[in-house]
Amino acid sequence: MKKLLGLFIDFIKREPVLFAAILLAVVSVCIIRPAPIVCVQAIDFRTIAILFSLMIVIKAFQSQNFLDVIASRLLRLCKTRRSLYFLLTYLVFFSSMFVTNDVALLTFVPISLLIFKRINLSSLHLIVLETLAANLGSCITPMGNPQNLFLFSYYGFSALEFFALTAKIAIPSLFILAAIILFLTRKKLADHGGYEEPHALSGNALQTQISYLKVDFRTFFYIADFILCLLTVFHVVNYLIMLGVTIVIMLICNFRLFKKVDYSLLLTFAGFFIFTKTISTVPAFSSFIQSLLSSPLKTYLTGIASSQVISNVPAALLLSGFTQNGAMLLLAVNVGGLGTLIASMASVISFKLYSASEGDKRYFAVFTAYNVVLLVILGLIVYLI
Repeated sequence: MKKLLGLFIDFIKREPVLFAAILLAVVSVCIIRPAPIVCVQAIDFRTIAILFSLMIVIKAFQSQNFLDVIASRLLRLCKTRRSLYFLLTYLVFFSSMFVTNDVALLTFVPISLLIFKRINLSSLHLIVLETLAANLGSCITPMGNPQNLFLFSYYGFSALEFFALTAKIAIPSLFILAAIILFLTRKKLADHGGYEEPHALSGNALQTQISYLKVDFRTFFYIADFILCLLTVFHVVNYLIMLGVTIVIMLICNFRLFKKVDYSLLLTFAGFFIFTKTISTVPAFSSFIQSLLSSPLKTYLTGIASSQVISNVPAALLLSGFTQNGAMLLLAVNVGGLGTLIASMASVISFKLYSASEGDKRYFAVFTAYNVVLLVILGLIVYLI
C-alpha cells in the first residue's frame, strides 16, 4: 500500500497538469453524469491526431541532429558575446515556430549552458531570454504550441486571419528582445577611462560545437511527413490520412520513436475536453464563465489571468467552450504564457535544465522579473494594436 501511495504521489509531482485534467474530468462526469456519447464527442480527435503526428515527426528530426547541426554551424560565426546572445535567442525564437517551444528549449538550452561554461560567462540572463523567445516565437504559427493548434482548428481561422493576429505579438516581440540584448551586452566604463570591450570571445571557444547530420532514406520520409502535417493543419489534407501515413512511416523508419511521444499531453487534452464539455451543460457554471468573457477586454484579461494560474494550454481548452471571441482568446493565452513560471509549461523545462546544471537560486527571481515586466508591456501593446 505504501509503495502504491508513493507511486501515486510521484505521478502527481511528475505530471501535475495531467493529474488535474484527469481529476476534473472524472469528478465532473461522476457528478453531472453525461451520456457516454457526449464524452466521446467532446474530444477533438483532429487536434490530438495532429499534435501526435507533429510530436513524433519532430522527434524524428531530432534523432537525425537537424537542429544541433544548424546551431553548431552558426555558432562558429560568433565573435562577441552580443552576437552570441542575438544568435541563440533568435534561433530559439524562429525554431519554436515549427518545432514547438518545448522542443526548441530542450535543444538550445543545453547547448547554451555548455557554451557559456566553456567561455566562462554566466548564462542566467541568456536562458531566461531563450525562454521568453520560445514562448513568444511559438505564438506565431498554429503548430508552434498546443493551444494555437487547438484554437486554430476550434475557431476555424483562415491562415490570413491567424497570422494577422499573431503578428501583433511577433513584431513587438522581435524589437523588445533586441532591446533587452543590446542593454545586457552594452559596453562598460573602464576604470582607466574610456570604454572597455569585455565581450570578445576567444577564437576557438565555439569551434568544438560540431554535430553531424544523419542523412539517409528516412530523412526524405520525415520531411514528406512534416509537410503532410502542415497541409493537415491548414485543412488541405484530412487528418485521418495524415495520421495513417505518419504511423506507417514511423513503423518503417524508426518504431522506437513511438516511445518518445509525450502521451501525457495528449491525455491532458482529452481530460480537459471532457471536463469542459461536461461542465458547459451546467447552466449556473456556464453563465458564470460567460460573464467573465462577455466583452473583448474581459476575454483578454480572463485569458491572461487564468493562464497565470493553470497554464495557457488548459486555459485555452477551458475558456474556448464559453466564448465565440476566438481572436481575443488566442491573443490572451499566448500573451498569458508570460508571467508566472507555470503560465507556460515550456518555461518549466528551461528552469529544470538550468537548475540542474548551475544550481543558481537566482533563476526564479530573474525569470519572474523579466516575465512580469514583459507581460505588462506586451499585454498593453497587443491589446492596443
